Amino acid sequence: MRQARVLTEPEFKRLLAVVAQTKHAERNRLAFMLSHLAGLRVGEIAGLLVGDVLEAEGAIRQRMVVRASIAKGGHERVVFLNDRLRHEIERFRLSDQRKRKLDDPLLMTQKRTAFSPNTLCQLMNRLYDAAGLDGATSHSGRRWFITKLANSGVGTKVIMTLAGHKHMTTTQRYIDVREDMMRAAVENL
Repeated sequence: MRQARVLTEPEFKRLLAVVAQTKHAERNRLAFMLSHLAGLRVGEIAGLLVGDVLEAEGAIRQRMVVRASIAKGGHERVVFLNDRLRHEIERFRLSDQRKRKLDDPLLMTQKRTAFSPNTLCQLMNRLYDAAGLDGATSHSGRRWFITKLANSGVGTKVIMTLAGHKHMTTTQRYIDVREDMMRAAVENL
């Protein structure tokens, strides 16, 4: 099976430009940001509740727990929310005019129900296609996240833990290697 394409920075910007033109732009943008900036799987994104990212008093969390009930393999893990992702959550919250309870789904369909993983996957894939990004899938953000960490010099054990992987070989399969990366690595010698 072919792996999901890892986007370049210009491609990611093009995707976000396409997303900005959609009916539910802020919701759709947050779905992609959760994938790219936190490395969440589409099923995890679909299963998030408002209370997973917001404290009871409304502050955005510094870290969240991906509950075992929505995590692959049923293993809970901690996900840290960097400043950029926290800004995206705040942006989404300001655009969302509905009064939301902590146990409401974070991202809702047009019918105001929780996304199923399959429905969110289809939405993300349609938007990748609309941006002309052949080979990109709902898993591209997760691969981008893991590849960016690896290329930033983050240790494999840390990446494994952040990704929720049990085996190093699984993490290594996610890391994309392109010619420009290899050239830059050799230039560092």
